[in-house]
Amino acid sequence: MSVLDELHMRAALELAQKGYGKTSPNPMVGALLVKNNVVIGRGWHRKAGAAHAEVVAIRDARRQDHMIKGATLYVTLEPCCTVGRTPPCTEAIIESGIKKVVVGAVDPNPKHSGRAFRVLKKHGIEVRKGVLVDQVNELNAAFYHWVKSGTPYITLKSAMTLDGKIATSSGESKWITGQLARRKSLRFRTGSDAILVGVNTILEDDPSLLARGKRGGVSLRRIILDTNARTPLNSQVVSDGFGHDTLIVVSREAPARKVSALRKKVRIIEAPEKQGKTDIVWLMDLLGKENVLNLLVEGGGEVSASFLGEGLVHEIAFFYAPKILGGDDSRPAVAGLGVGRNGLFRNLKKVRWSKLGPDLLLTASVCEA
Repeated sequence: MSVLDELHMRAALELAQKGYGKTSPNPMVGALLVKNNVVIGRGWHRKAGAAHAEVVAIRDARRQDHMIKGATLYVTLEPCCTVGRTPPCTEAIIESGIKKVVVGAVDPNPKHSGRAFRVLKKHGIEVRKGVLVDQVNELNAAFYHWVKSGTPYITLKSAMTLDGKIATSSGESKWITGQLARRKSLRFRTGSDAILVGVNTILEDDPSLLARGKRGGVSLRRIILDTNARTPLNSQVVSDGFGHDTLIVVSREAPARKVSALRKKVRIIEAPEKQGKTDIVWLMDLLGKENVLNLLVEGGGEVSASFLGEGLVHEIAFFYAPKILGGDDSRPAVAGLGVGRNGLFRNLKKVRWSKLGPDLLLTASVCEA
């Protein structure tokens, strides 16, 4: 990897990040056209169905009257070579006269992986791959996981006191953390396809669970685990005008009258149960089929314990406020019987701490049990 290749790929990564929260179910991709060490075109994928980053960069160069023939294209992900919502990017690359393509990561889909490289080489275009591959893979971790497993990439987020409490015994929990932390918390919602909470969160806080409403044709889906259909009809997730983006997951034994009333406002599904709770493994399979790539789980404690206990969490984002609540009856961030029983701790890797005013944010990947 040359210094210039790394420099230009970093710039392409910055362009890719502009698509944060907008491209699902596609990955975030950035592209840079360089000729004689001068950047002549820039592009990034703006949303699903829109032109891909490579095509946008080519159009940008042409708009500025640059001669593209002989240029080098830097792109964070292997170009597509099949017809989808848009024509294959390989065709645009070949037709434009680009002489070299430098790629960050290969397509994770085994049906497509490496095909673009073979097509480009067949037309005499030099290909180099693997430049800043780790950074590219991290950027699109949710997309890669979904392609390979068919289930969502799950981030568990919680705000708590230093002693790990999210609410008093009576359920009071608002504004544990400060403004900077809350702003960062909303950023996690922006990058997600859906947010999931338990019904107790709705009953106690009546949150909107919105971060962005409608923007760029994309909305945040809201998922409520509510086995007995206790979600009030006047709660925000039901009555705020975004009911079409609300999914309430009930059990087959939920009262028919309550289910019928909710069904007029929101989407309802009946899920199988496991040990008296929603079978979240079954639910993740369903959400994956519905193009939920990135799922944000915001608890409370029992929901967090369920997801950790099933080994479904890929990443955590724990906000800590410089406060101590204490009390045996106050509510912990992770409840249940304990995911660490029998020594089966959920170990963390890629641990990062950030300071947000007086608060701290811990982000980390969860190791497999």
